Amino acid sequence: MAGLREDPVLGTNDIKETEGEQEADKINCTLESHVVIRTEGEVERDMAPATGSSIHRSGSRPQLDLSKAAIQGNFEERDPTILLPNQSDDLSHLALDIGGSLIKLVYFSRHEGQSIDDKRKKTLKERLGISNGSRRSYPILGGRLHFVKFETNKINECLDFIYSKQLHRGGMDARIWNPDAPTNESSVIKATGGGAYKFADLFKERLGVSLDKEDEMNCLVAGANFLLKAIRHEAFTHKEGQKEFVQIDQNELFPYLLVNIGSGVSMIKVDGDGKFQRISGTNVGGGTYWGLGKLLTKCKSFDELLELSQRGDNRTIDMLVGDIYGGMDYSKIGLSASTIASSFGKAISEKKELEDYSPEDISLSLLRMISYNIGQIAYLNALRFGLKRIFFGGFFIRGHAYTMDTISFAVQFWSKGEAQAMFLRHEGFLGALGAFMSYEKHGLDDLMVHHLVERFPMGAPYTGGKIHGPPLGDLNEKISWMEKFVRKGTEITAPVPMAPPGTTGLGGFEVPSSKGGTLRSDASALNVGVLHLVPTLEVFPLLADPKTYEPNTIDLSDHGELEYWFTVLSEHLPDLVDKAVASEGGTDDAKRRGDAFARAFSAHLARLMEEPAAYGKLGLANLLELREECLREFQFVDAYRSIKQRENEASLAVLADLLMELDGMSEEARLLTLIEGVLAANIFDWGSRACVDLYHKGTIIEIYRMSRNKMQRPWRVDDFDVFKERMLGSGDKKPHPHKRALLFVDNSGADVILGMLPLARELLRRGTEVVLVANSLPALNDVTAMELPEIVAEAAKHCDILRRAAEAGGLLVDAMVSTLDGSKGNSSSVPLMVVENGCGSPCIDLRQVSSELAAAAKEADLVILEGMGRALHTNFNAKFKCDALKLAMVKNQRLAQKLIKGDIYDCVCRYEPVS
Repeated sequence: MAGLREDPVLGTNDIKETEGEQEADKINCTLESHVVIRTEGEVERDMAPATGSSIHRSGSRPQLDLSKAAIQGNFEERDPTILLPNQSDDLSHLALDIGGSLIKLVYFSRHEGQSIDDKRKKTLKERLGISNGSRRSYPILGGRLHFVKFETNKINECLDFIYSKQLHRGGMDARIWNPDAPTNESSVIKATGGGAYKFADLFKERLGVSLDKEDEMNCLVAGANFLLKAIRHEAFTHKEGQKEFVQIDQNELFPYLLVNIGSGVSMIKVDGDGKFQRISGTNVGGGTYWGLGKLLTKCKSFDELLELSQRGDNRTIDMLVGDIYGGMDYSKIGLSASTIASSFGKAISEKKELEDYSPEDISLSLLRMISYNIGQIAYLNALRFGLKRIFFGGFFIRGHAYTMDTISFAVQFWSKGEAQAMFLRHEGFLGALGAFMSYEKHGLDDLMVHHLVERFPMGAPYTGGKIHGPPLGDLNEKISWMEKFVRKGTEITAPVPMAPPGTTGLGGFEVPSSKGGTLRSDASALNVGVLHLVPTLEVFPLLADPKTYEPNTIDLSDHGELEYWFTVLSEHLPDLVDKAVASEGGTDDAKRRGDAFARAFSAHLARLMEEPAAYGKLGLANLLELREECLREFQFVDAYRSIKQRENEASLAVLADLLMELDGMSEEARLLTLIEGVLAANIFDWGSRACVDLYHKGTIIEIYRMSRNKMQRPWRVDDFDVFKERMLGSGDKKPHPHKRALLFVDNSGADVILGMLPLARELLRRGTEVVLVANSLPALNDVTAMELPEIVAEAAKHCDILRRAAEAGGLLVDAMVSTLDGSKGNSSSVPLMVVENGCGSPCIDLRQVSSELAAAAKEADLVILEGMGRALHTNFNAKFKCDALKLAMVKNQRLAQKLIKGDIYDCVCRYEPVS
């Protein structure tokens, strides 16, 4: 008698080139020493073949084309970057897993931009000890990995996709850089799966490429190992329709059991990279379900069969324990009445023919029978080898919620709760990713979790799943694609807001149903974004415990919390669109892009409201970053550009008077006024609806003065006295100054100029080095690291302290500053520096910061986080290895109540000295 309890049916919740002989010797010498090579915008190390890996590395590599090679940047650098303009095929961009039903494709594309290496950056690197030779170098630095699926029976669509993007010739970006480059007639693409043999001739005929076949199991394991080690929110459990992400410690990953459910089932014990063995399996798998289902229900496809199961009731055909014991439990051996005693058991005793049973019921019974047995066999094998972790993947799962639920229940039932089934977000791409890694110079081996950023742009070729029409070549095609499928009502890979012509697209949504007429059987594809590989990102070295650090303060797993913040973002959207369109001159093109942005971001919100875990573990910081990424996707680089400029000018105009006022105060009064000034100036936040309303009631200076006048202690969180003692001491005992302070700045205008700059000046006055940490990319009205040097240069015209510090920190290298006394810069002055933080969001995840911020942090002993996004929405609970001061004015009533049990405009001054 089987021992599995009957569960209720659950639905699915289913996005300057130099030429000439004078460089030749330098270039050749550099190449011989295995240095960093940049080929059309990517960096590659010309290294010896990788060792220590058991994965086969292909030797069929194209040779480097050194024609017109040029050193880029400083000739005197230890490991200079080399530009190879004619090297178009030095890195293979594509790998395939061609299965019986699906083709999984992983391809690489380069970043468009080049890093800026100006004099200020050079001075900063020298002071922080950052050298070009010390950076990590990868063949695919600054690139992206894309994941796309096609149905195998539509292989011509896949071939068209590859051809249109020129992936078989090094990618579209390679052809743009060098369109006249000769085609490599002996191009090789890595492929795995049975279709690598079946369709080899077709690839040769259509694309002129050969398929280099890789062992399927090698690829499977290599792909799984990479994902589990490199993607933070990769593994998850799935119980009763709910996802919960599991953080996997790299040091405790091995050994584990990988259960690959294709037509049959293979169970693989994985002991390390390249170390694995198939320990068991079963011939009852996805093929069994499809085959029997086709015979019994006349379904034409696997997806159709899964769709039927969503509406089925297996109790009409399965024999339950209650059917045997008159509706009673068999409590003596722990079996409930709803436990399945025999799958299809009722068909024995009932006088019914096949046509008397509903296809839906048959499909569900089949699904349960096969899923439960796979789960049981997997657990028994894990028990046999003492394995604690079981990961399931393969064609059979396909992101189908009910399938994952049944497997999870089986593992939990047979293990008595001691084991749990885990699944992978990229499970359908394990083989293709492993095949990509089989290239000799794939560059993924040493990537770590903080080097990878997953983003979710809108558009079929970007999110995976079904491809509707040709790949989207540019933004106009993307907008047209959205408008086309919205108008026609065609099902697409993410819900898109439906709106009548001429509206902003902010109306209701047509969300593909998870039950009934439309089934998202391939839901996992919707959960796979574009993987940005950024090896220059590092973990912030001052985190007390990076393993337990959680940036998000607000828990969006609470549905009420999720709904509230979605409403806030939706209500703010029209104003954001207006600002974005105005920032681009209000042109018709800008209006069209603004409408497309509104549609796309609304679609993301609808998708996440339907399934909050669709893009990984969801926090408020993720939502805010998604909004900024969506703006950039539709080429709104800086929506608040003109507002920031206007506020900066108004604030700089009164800075000199403020500094004079501060200099007339006693030390203690000045310190309090400085903290009050930071809190008061933090009111200028265009991300807050309450603050936006204030802007219509007065000028920036009037609002700032009003805010300062209302600064009455005690504040809601008030650690100022503790901070004052650390800064000023008590009695005759004077404390030593901090060596270096990192000031994470927030908004442009009064916030940074009248708040944080005067505080930075005070620290400089006391002998503390100051590093202003600002966004790498614009977000709302936040100041960026690119904008700060100019702001500091203008402020330095009014202050010798700032001028000398800015000169020492390299900020005035390119700025014309009129000094107050005409003296030369004092090289002994403590420096004021600016570094970028590595992100473009109102919040910050300190597990992924820029390498220059990480370098600046190594000698820092004070961290000051300012603003709601960086000190409240994220990092309010973060612990550091050094003193930390968190300053913010709370501009959201719900956040004030939830976080500090206070009210809107309450202030937070939280000081946490290192213990």
